[in-house]
Amino acid sequence: MRRVLAVGIAGLFFTVASIHAFAQSDQIDRLTIAKMENFELNGIAWKHESLLPGSAESALIAGDPSKPGVFMAYLKFPANYEIPAHTHPFAEVITVLKGTVWNGMGEKLDRQKGDKLGAGASFTLPGGHAHYLWNEEETVVLLTATGPWNIQYINPADDPRK
Repeated sequence: MRRVLAVGIAGLFFTVASIHAFAQSDQIDRLTIAKMENFELNGIAWKHESLLPGSAESALIAGDPSKPGVFMAYLKFPANYEIPAHTHPFAEVITVLKGTVWNGMGEKLDRQKGDKLGAGASFTLPGGHAHYLWNEEETVVLLTATGPWNIQYINPADDPRK
């Protein structure tokens, strides 16, 4: 009886320790801000966004998309822009700040199947979920996501990094 009790207690200890270790390994750094800053869309220092096709631009607001943790960035798309079907490793929240964007779900861009979102609208996207975007006018969105951020294009030929 003592042996069964000792084995049971040892098993419970290892289970609790394993759960604790697993929970610790999935933690991320909290968002930190070094200084107070204001951001106005007409005063942003935009840079070319190499993960996106064409002439998309980005401006980092907070965090670091190359590291684990929450980050926020503005993305600016020129008129008549498309982002082919792709996935991201982690969940995202996209908020339209200027213009209109269509968000479609699936592994191939289909302009007949997207949802039209105007300024003030948002959508959430689970990690690993195939989607695509397009617009007709210059559009600015706020991306809130968890790094390290990446894009996996469904069709590798669509990847601008190649």
